Amino acid sequence: MPQHDHRLQELTAWFERQLPGLHPDNPSGSLTPASSDASFRRYFRWQGQGRSLILMDAPPPQENCRPFVRMAALLGEAGVHVPRVLAEDLQQGFLLLDDLGRQTFLDVIDTGNADALFNAAIDALLALQAHPLDESLPRYDEALLRRELELFPEWYVRRHLGWALSPAQLSAWQQVSDLLIDSALAQPKVLVHRDYMPRNLMLSEPNPGVLDFQDAVIGPVTYDITSLFKDAFVSWPEERVHDWLALYWRRAGELGIPVQAQWRDFLRASDLMGVQRHLKVIGIFSRICHRDGKPRYLADVPRFFGYIRTVLARRPELRELGVLLDELASLPAARVPS
Repeated sequence: MPQHDHRLQELTAWFERQLPGLHPDNPSGSLTPASSDASFRRYFRWQGQGRSLILMDAPPPQENCRPFVRMAALLGEAGVHVPRVLAEDLQQGFLLLDDLGRQTFLDVIDTGNADALFNAAIDALLALQAHPLDESLPRYDEALLRRELELFPEWYVRRHLGWALSPAQLSAWQQVSDLLIDSALAQPKVLVHRDYMPRNLMLSEPNPGVLDFQDAVIGPVTYDITSLFKDAFVSWPEERVHDWLALYWRRAGELGIPVQAQWRDFLRASDLMGVQRHLKVIGIFSRICHRDGKPRYLADVPRFFGYIRTVLARRPELRELGVLLDELASLPAARVPS
């Protein structure tokens, strides 16, 4: 343990106070790093006496454990396999959790097992979406959708590219933003995980184990299913994605989940929802690079531009966005993929 890592020292001391209640006979074991993510959260794995546990370190004020604890309880009620919260210190930002496994879907997914893994992921998502809405949850409202979209001009265009949008470009950007926001707001509303992708799904029993759900809101029905197949780290042929989307759409309709009644309307809503998310993520990855000093995330930005370009080719209503991206790509030393 590094001597300067005071948070880890405090987390370890807190955990040791929990151990007698978990293993009163012999609480010895080993603590090792489990994972980290783009936030300030860290995870550690304790193993001992044939049991494996996860410790979450979520330092205040950057992180807040309360939404995680709340959503873990709600999703557990829905039948979604999420970690149980075994102990908590919300003031310090410490949680003790079940260990759902060591391998994510992203670690193992390939062309041969993708159908089976995505089928399990769809099952879990349908259970999440079928659960009665807690109306006290935050909503994916216009203000949140617009704040997310503004990450693209703020962090990618201005900070990463060093470019200020012209008045004409700003006007085009506002038109595109309004179209994407209006489409999202018009969709049927369900519980939305907000980061439902292979990296946050664990190979587990029952499968999958679902993580990183603390930012869940009430929002558009296409958000999570679109995120699942248009991931930051792995891409799939468009024809296969459409087959998976159609499978979800049929099953959701059979279960009474409020998807769009017509396939073409569902697909358009998914396309536009995806573009909103892709622009947001490009902005977030740029912010993580320039604000948080983690440049590796920018390596995945071209994948999101690829997703956007695919949608632009079949959605003429997004023509202004295509023009804007072409103009940005023509800048000297521009880093926007064409």
